Amino acid sequence: MDAFTRFTNQTQGRDRLFRATQYTCMLLRYLLEPKAGKEKVVMKLKKLESSVSTGRKWFRLGNVVHAIQATEQSIHATDLVPRLCLTLANLNRVIYFICDTILWVRSVGLTSGINKEKWRTRAAHHYYYSLLLSLVRDLYEISLQMKRVTCDRAKKEKSASQDPLWFSVAEEETEWLQSFLLILFRSLKQHPPLLLDTVKNLCDILNPLDQLGIYKSNPGIIGLGGLVSSIAGMITVAYPQMKLKTR
Repeated sequence: MDAFTRFTNQTQGRDRLFRATQYTCMLLRYLLEPKAGKEKVVMKLKKLESSVSTGRKWFRLGNVVHAIQATEQSIHATDLVPRLCLTLANLNRVIYFICDTILWVRSVGLTSGINKEKWRTRAAHHYYYSLLLSLVRDLYEISLQMKRVTCDRAKKEKSASQDPLWFSVAEEETEWLQSFLLILFRSLKQHPPLLLDTVKNLCDILNPLDQLGIYKSNPGIIGLGGLVSSIAGMITVAYPQMKLKTR
């Protein structure tokens, strides 16, 4: 109950809740559209999705400041690869949120001299770059975690036998791919924040990939990805220890 109260008292928590609702509506709309007699339900879901999306823009108005603060923090990361990836990712997030704010200004009618498609494409590009760089950082962290797991296994195997680690894993799994997946599974199992961050970024990147025409998806896939990403985000907001830390 305390975690839920802390969650709803935070702007990020409310935004994640609205985001989960928005993508749930998108997913349900996609599933119900082909069915006869569901036109009214689909229309209601579409209106709710639009209303929630508009409400989320109010929560995102201060995200430029948060992204700038995140950029300043990432500059001081001790490891070169996370420092470079996170700094560039956060800079792209700053530009994305600026573009998003400009689109919001146009949507509320404060100005009409803004090319909506141009700024939307620009926002999608910077959002895509931000997520891509975040995924590079995730892959780097996964490789380090896998190396640790391999070293730990090697020490255990050495104490029990003089055979190298890869021979013992090969005996267990018989194939290299299975051995790789086994170590990957154990690495992510031992580091839940890394698993959450990777899943979240993989799900999030589906949207800009579709918008930019790099990889077209249907609203059902985007809705499901957005819902999974939102749940992962809600977990990190409710339980800060589940957020991937910058080293």
